[in-house]
Amino acid sequence: MTDKDANQMWGGRFAEGPDAIMEAINASIGFDKRMAAQDIAGSRAHAAMLAAQGIISDTDAQTIREGLLTILSEIEGGQFAFSTALEDIHMNVEARLKEIVGEPAGRLHTGRSRNDQVATDFRLWVRDQADAAIGGLEALMKALLLQAEAGADWVMPGFTHLQTAQPVTWGHHMMAYVEMFSRDLSRFRDARVRMNESPLGAAALAGTSFPLDRQMTAEALGFDRPCANSLDAVSDRDFALEFLAAASICAMHLSRFAEELVIWSSAQFRFVVLSDRFSTGSSIMPQKKNPDAAELIRAKIGRIFGANVALMTVMKGLPLAYSKDMQEDKEQVFDAADNLMLALAAMTGMVGDMSANKPALEAAAGAGFSTATDLADWLVRVLGMPFRDAHHVTGSLVAKAEAKGCDLPELSLSEMQEVEPQITEAVYDVLGVHNSVASRMSYGGTAPERVREQVAAWTQKLG
Repeated sequence: MTDKDANQMWGGRFAEGPDAIMEAINASIGFDKRMAAQDIAGSRAHAAMLAAQGIISDTDAQTIREGLLTILSEIEGGQFAFSTALEDIHMNVEARLKEIVGEPAGRLHTGRSRNDQVATDFRLWVRDQADAAIGGLEALMKALLLQAEAGADWVMPGFTHLQTAQPVTWGHHMMAYVEMFSRDLSRFRDARVRMNESPLGAAALAGTSFPLDRQMTAEALGFDRPCANSLDAVSDRDFALEFLAAASICAMHLSRFAEELVIWSSAQFRFVVLSDRFSTGSSIMPQKKNPDAAELIRAKIGRIFGANVALMTVMKGLPLAYSKDMQEDKEQVFDAADNLMLALAAMTGMVGDMSANKPALEAAAGAGFSTATDLADWLVRVLGMPFRDAHHVTGSLVAKAEAKGCDLPELSLSEMQEVEPQITEAVYDVLGVHNSVASRMSYGGTAPERVREQVAAWTQKLG
């Protein structure tokens, strides 16, 4: 097949034939330029170490380090001309360094390979994203704590199967998400500890004959230690996978909460009012206020899940050590990190701005026979009835109320005594939703006192 035939097959996108095709598939500068700051930090640390070890001169190291700062300034200022022909961020920076400082630039790569260089850059970038996620989660948890504190004694329905189950407090519901997101916080913190080892100095795969001080570069870059095995150092992407795994679970929690906000803000529930900042109107229906931010969070989560599966798929069949497949490790992580931070920021904004509709919450809390379990517990506690018998009596009373078209507290004492003669007027004390939630004093329960204890404990932890 001639180049002309190949061009016709591939179409006008690759006007220069196979060379253009290879350049397009091989180049990563279109996305890995996001790691410019990390790449330059790694190179500056490497140059300083080479000089400290007497491998290059102090003068060359200083020249290299100053040249790298110039390049960083150009990139940050939008004045750097990235070249696809130079493939990646590493070669783009090195080529520009040579233009700026000349011969010393050629000494920078002594004792390292693009394999350990990219592994180092990527770890640094993912570590930064883990830190950002940790900060984002802490901000969201603080916003939830404010909601929980304000509504520690506001009653609302608790659901199972999205059916009214028992009364809970608004504060208790908010604190459930604090607990969820605290586990996400813990996962990101744990992942950060494990990823904080430096691949720099592992070279291509086997280490190097130059007397590198890998501990020095590790410390300079904020790593706890160098990676202990050079093969593993250049081929490991567990740090990215762990980040994506933690991000996926966190995203799932965000999506669950987003789903509740969509339901709660509907005209049928009216549990919350979302601010105009995180809602939109309809182009045709003037009465509409759509919870678009919550819906978009719910949808964007799929991109994070997809990134996790994509990278697992890239890595699943790779023998040691480095393979070019690993060039496909970054775009998914970049996209997932962007969408996670966007979702965290949007959720934090919505939680901070939203107003709970206390009267609607309270009205719904007492509907659907939500205090039936309280009635059963009273029969056990006060009358000494076995729970299974109490369950049966309560079910009969619920059926009676349902037939009458009323709720349990609206049944008269005589109507209750038709089912169980031992019932007394005192039963009405437990049938109110406020009494119900106040009685749930077990550790982790919905009683306002317990909610306030948990709010105080988490406020102290988060500082």
